[in-house]
Amino acid sequence: MIYLDHCATTPMSTAALEGYRQAAERFFGNEQSLHGHGEEASHLAGHCRKQLAAIIHGSEEGIYFTGGGSDSNITTLLSLAYGRKDHGRHIITSPFEHSSIGQGLGRLKAEGFTVSVVDVHRNGEICLDSLCSLLRTDTILVSICHASSDTGVLQPLTDIGAILHNHQALFHSDCVQTFTKIPIDVTTAGLDALSLSAHKVQGPKNTGAAYIAPGTSWTPIYPNVAHQHGFKPGTLDIPGIASFTEAAVEAASAMEEQQDRWRSMQQWMLTELDPAAYQLLGDREKRLPHHLALRAVEREGQWIMLECSRRGIAVSPGSACKTGSSAPPDSLLAMGYTADEAHGLFRISLGRDTTYTELRETASVLNELTGK
Repeated sequence: MIYLDHCATTPMSTAALEGYRQAAERFFGNEQSLHGHGEEASHLAGHCRKQLAAIIHGSEEGIYFTGGGSDSNITTLLSLAYGRKDHGRHIITSPFEHSSIGQGLGRLKAEGFTVSVVDVHRNGEICLDSLCSLLRTDTILVSICHASSDTGVLQPLTDIGAILHNHQALFHSDCVQTFTKIPIDVTTAGLDALSLSAHKVQGPKNTGAAYIAPGTSWTPIYPNVAHQHGFKPGTLDIPGIASFTEAAVEAASAMEEQQDRWRSMQQWMLTELDPAAYQLLGDREKRLPHHLALRAVEREGQWIMLECSRRGIAVSPGSACKTGSSAPPDSLLAMGYTADEAHGLFRISLGRDTTYTELRETASVLNELTGK
C-alpha cells in the first residue's frame, strides 16, 4: 500500500518507538510520587517540556500534556474562555478549524458565549480586515488555525498577532498540522496558546500538548485536580510523552531539508496530473509543503479515495475527523466553492519516507481514473 495520508496520522518513527520502550522500562514511576521512581519520571517529563518548548520558542512552564490534538483544542479553548469570561463572552474563529474547535465552541455557545466567524479569501487565507471589523470590547479570544487540514493553506499568524497586540483578546492557534513542518515562534506570532499532537509527527496516538504562555489567565475545567496545575486529570503517560518528544525533536532537526524535498515533490505532482481533471484548491505557495488539496472535476473525492484504495493507494477525501459526514467542507464553501465543487475535494499528504516512485504510480492511477 502506498500511504499518502500523513495529515490524518503517521507511522511511528524508529526513534519514537525506541523512546517509548526505554521510558516504559526505566521511567515507569508515577511522576506525582515522592520516592525515587516518581522523581525520575517527573524529571523526564520536565526534560520533555523543555525540548518541546524549544521547538516553538516558548517557555517550558507553558507546556501541558494532553490526550492528543482534539483534547488540546477543547481543553485549551474552554480553559481560556472560562478564565476571561469576566471580561467578555465574545470569541472569533474561522471556517477552517478542526471539528474539535467547533465542539469546544459549541459547548461555550450553549453556555452563553457568542462566536463570530471571520470572512476568508478565495485562496484560503482569512481576511484580516474582517477580523478587525469583528473585534469588540467584549472579545476575549481569537482561535485561528495555523493551517487547515482540508486546504493546507497557511494562515498569517504574525499579522493576526500584530492586530491583537493592543487588544485584550487572547490568541490561540491549532498548530497540529504545522508543528515540525513549518517554523513556529510563539513570541514572534504573538500567540498566547496553541495545540499540538504527537501522531501527526510520527509519535504515538493519544498523546499531545497544549501551550499556554506563562502569565496568561485561564481557569481549570476540572475541579479539584492536582495534576498539571489543574489543566488535566490523570497520571502522565511518561512513555508516550517521551516518544512524542523523540519524534518531534527528530522532525524539527530535519525541518528545513524536509520542507525543500516536500515542496519539490508537491510541485512535481501538480505537473503530472491532468489539469482538466484535477484542480489545486487554495494558494499554491502559502501552504503546507507536504499537502495537496485537490478537486476532482466531475468526480467526488470519496469516489477517488475508494478507487485509489482498490489500487493500493491511501489518500483522503478530507479531514479524517469528518469522514463520516456527507456535508461539503465548510472551508471550501467559505472560499466560494459550490457544494458540488466542494464534494470533489480529496487530499494527498506526503511523509518523510514518500518516494517519487510512489508519486509517479499515484499520478498514473489518478490520470487513469479520469481517462487521460
